[in-house]
Amino acid sequence: MTTPVDDIADFEALGPFFRIIEEGLAGLVDGQHFFDLLAEDVIFEFVISVPGYPQRVEGRRAVADLYRGYGNGMVLDSADGLAVHRDPETSVVVLEYAGHGRAVRTGRAYDNHFVSVITIKGRTVTRWRDYLDPVAVFQAIGWPPAQDR
Repeated sequence: MTTPVDDIADFEALGPFFRIIEEGLAGLVDGQHFFDLLAEDVIFEFVISVPGYPQRVEGRRAVADLYRGYGNGMVLDSADGLAVHRDPETSVVVLEYAGHGRAVRTGRAYDNHFVSVITIKGRTVTRWRDYLDPVAVFQAIGWPPAQDR
């Protein structure tokens, strides 16, 4: 299997995220890179997110396309706090983790906590439900602007 991206350098801003997910799913999925872990028809649902971000994305290529522009808004420096919860009977893994970095436009610190509920079948991720703290995003990007408050 090959990574479904033309240039992995397009995703450098997400490096710490990719590494913590790869660590959390180690031994449960096959592949060398985050995108390799995803089934071709994977479904991503962003249950708690921010305005303007899609609630549902279908397909590995679509996930790559969504994440390609991440570095235009945020750059992650690190990820930590990994907790892994597995249910072998349902093939569900819950990952808790934090991402740290900065917002590109404002230069403000970005610190967020995530819960990702991941379904694995055939040693690939088939479904991903993501929860984050939208207030952490708003604080980093300076939204709403001061004149709107």
